[in-house]
Amino acid sequence: MVTLAIVIVLRFVCERMGARSSYLACVDVKRILREKIYEKMLKLGASYSEQVSSSEVVQVSTEGVEQLETYFGKYLPQLFYSLIAPVTLFIILCRVSLKASVVLLICVPLIPISIVVVQKIAKKLLNKFWSIYTGLGDSFLENLQGLTTLKIYQADQQKADEMDVESQNFRRITMKVLTMQLNSTSVMDIVAYGGAAIGMIVAVTEFLKGNLTISGILCIVLLASEFFLPLRLLGSFFHIAMNGMAASDKIFKILDLPEPETGAKTLPEGALDISLKDVYFSYEEDREILKGINLNLPAGSFVSLVGESGCGKSTIAGLLSAKNRGFSGEITIGGVPLSEVNETNLMEHVVLVCHNSYLFKGTVEENLRMAKTDATEEEMNAVLQNVNLLRFLQTQDGLQTKLLEKAGNLSGGQCQRLVIARALLKDAEVYIFDEATSNIDIESEELIMQVIHELAKTRTVLLISHRLANVVKSDQIYFLKDGEIKERGTHAELMEENGSYRHLYESQMALEHYGEEGSL
Repeated sequence: MVTLAIVIVLRFVCERMGARSSYLACVDVKRILREKIYEKMLKLGASYSEQVSSSEVVQVSTEGVEQLETYFGKYLPQLFYSLIAPVTLFIILCRVSLKASVVLLICVPLIPISIVVVQKIAKKLLNKFWSIYTGLGDSFLENLQGLTTLKIYQADQQKADEMDVESQNFRRITMKVLTMQLNSTSVMDIVAYGGAAIGMIVAVTEFLKGNLTISGILCIVLLASEFFLPLRLLGSFFHIAMNGMAASDKIFKILDLPEPETGAKTLPEGALDISLKDVYFSYEEDREILKGINLNLPAGSFVSLVGESGCGKSTIAGLLSAKNRGFSGEITIGGVPLSEVNETNLMEHVVLVCHNSYLFKGTVEENLRMAKTDATEEEMNAVLQNVNLLRFLQTQDGLQTKLLEKAGNLSGGQCQRLVIARALLKDAEVYIFDEATSNIDIESEELIMQVIHELAKTRTVLLISHRLANVVKSDQIYFLKDGEIKERGTHAELMEENGSYRHLYESQMALEHYGEEGSL
């Protein structure tokens, strides 16, 4: 009895220690994997979206990583236990009945064989499951972000119907996975209980022949199921573990994405010039976006890119900020080839401000300090004053004013002015404004243009704008059409050429002043 009590206590302690060790291992694995995924996104840089969608990264790093808990916390420990337990029991029962022990041991491998067979079916099925699942997540996120637009154009029902179809596909694949798991569990139950029954029958036969004592048969009957229970439990964990393994394929697919080559050179300090020579770029092999672009931005100049939508203006901005890669031709900044510049150093010297630059949930101060972590309160107030936002914030909580997600509690003009203030605090050598004044009120647009003109006196500024009234004071204007530079010069020179630029400018002015004469 004392020995039995010691064994029970020892087993309890070992199980508790094993459970704790498994839990700690799972926590470490999940933490490390999430850190690796985040580090990978940082290494991929601004161009990560060319290789993987944001929603897939979110799904894989949250639920995908969680699925690995069963694999590392239960499946792997159970795997080692399942290998040791039958062998140990065989050695013990050999002293009781060699024939019954051999029969039990022979039946044991039938469960791993069934697991291997199931694995071949399950791997393909679960890979398809995760593909459909991440696709459903992509659609849901896109529809959620564009819900207001869908409501405005009454297209929400169409998207809802599409989501219903995708949801049905996900339901069907989920039911297939569950059916596969249920069927394989039934097979393993038959093998486990059938093997135990065969062992018991052999033991009873040996007892009837007088080759086995009553204590021996009781020992075999009680321990026969223990031969199979570890592997049976392993089979139960296997289905969940396979889901985790399918998720791990997605995880390692992201971790194995090729990282863009980044140079080791740094840009020189001081004013920087930019040169593009015979630059070609395409998002798709059969569709060129930029076709032999030749463009110069002298240090300290104010240059503008204009043209109709889709002509390649934003693509050039993306190239200069390392958001787009894979171009041919030559791009130099400060005389250093862009491909040889360290990306971190590039971000220190070049600032891209878009019409949809992101503002994070938090305080105004936290958003500003992203540009300069050691900025003083006076510096932050100064840039806010430059964009005429300080007075408004002083009526709130000043720098501690809370911002909702995407600064949803600010107007469009206020958001853009705060984005400009953050860019000014960065104090970079090159500023690229990509439609920075689109979709905002006239007052905010005029104020932002004043800031840009003032900035252009001391910095290299590239302005991309649809509204040609904003570019008339530029040192040089490049007019793009179909990925090519068709016209270049100052505003006055381009107006004298009487080309596409003048036609577009006069058309815009006519629209902006439409009705003014009749109202006078």
